[in-house]
Amino acid sequence: MRNLLIDFVSTASIEVTPHDRDALTSLVGRVPANSAVYITHTPNATSADVAGVACAVESLGFRAFPHIVARRIESEKSFAAALDMLDSGALVSAGISTIGVAGHPEGHKRIGSTLLWKSLRQKQDYAELTGARIHIVSQFGFDPGALVDWERQLVEHGITLPVHVGIAGPASLRTLIKYAMLCGIGASLNALMTKLSAISSVKHLVTSADEMLLHIVRAREGALARRIVQPHFFSFGGVQQTVQWLQAIRAGRFIIDSNSGTLVVNP
Repeated sequence: MRNLLIDFVSTASIEVTPHDRDALTSLVGRVPANSAVYITHTPNATSADVAGVACAVESLGFRAFPHIVARRIESEKSFAAALDMLDSGALVSAGISTIGVAGHPEGHKRIGSTLLWKSLRQKQDYAELTGARIHIVSQFGFDPGALVDWERQLVEHGITLPVHVGIAGPASLRTLIKYAMLCGIGASLNALMTKLSAISSVKHLVTSADEMLLHIVRAREGALARRIVQPHFFSFGGVQQTVQWLQAIRAGRFIIDSNSGTLVVNP
């Protein structure tokens, strides 16, 4: 299990925001060269801000994945969703052939399941039509079992795209709940909020990065072996904290408690 954990995080991508631009140089030597670094488009950032950080990420020897929010592209008011942008041919014209699209293992509070599945199907059709390399970046959550259920649904809906599984990096419970609400995470957030005063009673929920990572690596020995190809870490507790935590795991500075079976990382 130790080697499986180390190998899994060695392929990890991480997420930064435009506000992290001044901290990017500190990633050199701490994040493996050529790693994927996603730049999320935060509410107060412009597309130019995201593009500028993406260029800085590339200049440091990483692969930049800028978050393109279709409805925020000022020159194309007709883009209401990512599918509109794909259908326009703009990405093909720009030579963009590797694309990450969102997946929601626990559903989305503001988007119905029918629309979510239709969207994934259409994005897969786009990949088949254009030859683009499309992968799903799943939203983080608190229920490891939901990933297994979601994989079954992917099969049922004919979705064969590989998954980069989203995991929240080290962060406080308060911070996780804040971002879960912003991201529209569904079932497990509702259960968590209902049972917040007695979190230990919600046995199927996981609220620490250590626990979630271990659950996912174990699941990859079974149902998720072929589907999940690598992890993607959301840096809600700060990019430096997430990078330090990943460094410790890659260096083997962790134990798996023989009694409880839990992962303990020593950053």
